[in-house]
Amino acid sequence: MKQPKLSFWQIWNLSFGFLGVQIGFALQNGNVSRILSDLGADLSSLSLFWLAAPIMGLLVQPIVGAASDRTWNKLGRRLPFMLGGAVIAAAAMVLLPNSSMVVAFIPPMLFGLLIFAIKDAAFNVTFQPFRSLVSDMVPPEQRNLGYSVQTLLINIGAVFGSILPFVLTNVVGLDNASKAGEVAPSVIWAFYIGATVLLGSVLWTVFRTKEYAPEQYYAYKGLDSEAQALAEQVRKSRSLGEKLSDFWQTMLSMPKIMKQLALVQFFSWFALFIMWTYFPAAIAQNTWGVGVEWYNGDYIKQMGGVPAHIAAAKGAAGDWVGILYAGYSLFAVMFSLVMAKLANLFGRKFVYSFSLLAGGLGYLSFVLFTDPSMTHVNLLITQVEIPKGALGLMLPMVGVGIAWAAILAMPYAILAGALPPEKTGVYMGIFNFTIAAPQIVSGLIAGWILGSVFDNHAVYIVMLAGAAMVLGALSVWLVKEQEVTSTS
Repeated sequence: MKQPKLSFWQIWNLSFGFLGVQIGFALQNGNVSRILSDLGADLSSLSLFWLAAPIMGLLVQPIVGAASDRTWNKLGRRLPFMLGGAVIAAAAMVLLPNSSMVVAFIPPMLFGLLIFAIKDAAFNVTFQPFRSLVSDMVPPEQRNLGYSVQTLLINIGAVFGSILPFVLTNVVGLDNASKAGEVAPSVIWAFYIGATVLLGSVLWTVFRTKEYAPEQYYAYKGLDSEAQALAEQVRKSRSLGEKLSDFWQTMLSMPKIMKQLALVQFFSWFALFIMWTYFPAAIAQNTWGVGVEWYNGDYIKQMGGVPAHIAAAKGAAGDWVGILYAGYSLFAVMFSLVMAKLANLFGRKFVYSFSLLAGGLGYLSFVLFTDPSMTHVNLLITQVEIPKGALGLMLPMVGVGIAWAAILAMPYAILAGALPPEKTGVYMGIFNFTIAAPQIVSGLIAGWILGSVFDNHAVYIVMLAGAAMVLGALSVWLVKEQEVTSTS
């Protein structure tokens, strides 16, 4: 039975929740280093704190992927996980910037780290089923469109989430400078708004999308529904040891293309982890001229705190990070509009490789933008005075945005056709290892490299990320595309 095509708005609705999830991710990526620094973390230790994110992804996504493959209830197959994860993620987003409120019971930085881990775990519970939902609901001939629409929504959410603290400071008038051991009011309110939009957008997908019943799904994927039901009964009767053994065998038998894409993913996500961790410090140091000593907790204690002008510079740089993130997300939105057509015309591998190369060159050029002279900028929603170097940093963001759009879509578009439909969810979850593992490696070594090799000058670790992204572009050409329908 041929799977029916979906209308554009059906594809839009089934991915709409990603809008809110990405607002949450954008707020996390742009502000968690800022929050942890405000709560007392040293610069060289930030990458270790950030390990919570990939570790949660590594643990959660394969479990959720396998569980959602076998979940069929009134709400659906993937939708129950999206909804449950969104509720927990929204609650954690409200708690994270208020970590200092529990100082009487637990150190605020430790509480912040705990909530960060819970929030990221919930994000992953919500995030993973969206990938599988597109594979479930969208027929093969619309796959490029499906993942491109998803990428478009992701980046619209990223633009909104990235600029939110800046808007709350420069338009609404909230303070962006933090007091000792506390988080800036603009960041706190940004997380409140992000939590609300996240939950609302996921609810939109849940109530606007009707997943296929098991019989329909199996028929569209060319599977025997009775055989699948029998296999599911056998799986349920197995012991925990047998289930773990089955999962291990599934990993060992993964399609070869997953291993080939893993190399590309390693270089790509190694670089992205560095960006999210160290962009705020790199921009404050390289463009605003904040000395590296003001990222050393011991030095700050010796000086009796951070002077007002340094706090103001770090706050302004932190806000501008949001604008730069919005910039690369906006460029990603623009590129995602043509990415499917380019992939159909030139091939997915060419588009993927070109995009990563553009991102690598963007990171490498970061060091060039150091002009401290102030310039007046009209952003339509407000006007600001910033260093010329900060404005120039928008140019590298073009390349970073192109790379980001491709990273969100191309590996999944390449992979989806090579996965057996009865195991799409578990394989998509396993594929998340290729996202989490390079971030864990980056988290373990980036702080040491920054402190021991680059003497805490964060701009050089960003250039290291650029070199990694270029290697990712080259490794795309080792991937051999393939298509399968089923393992049964």
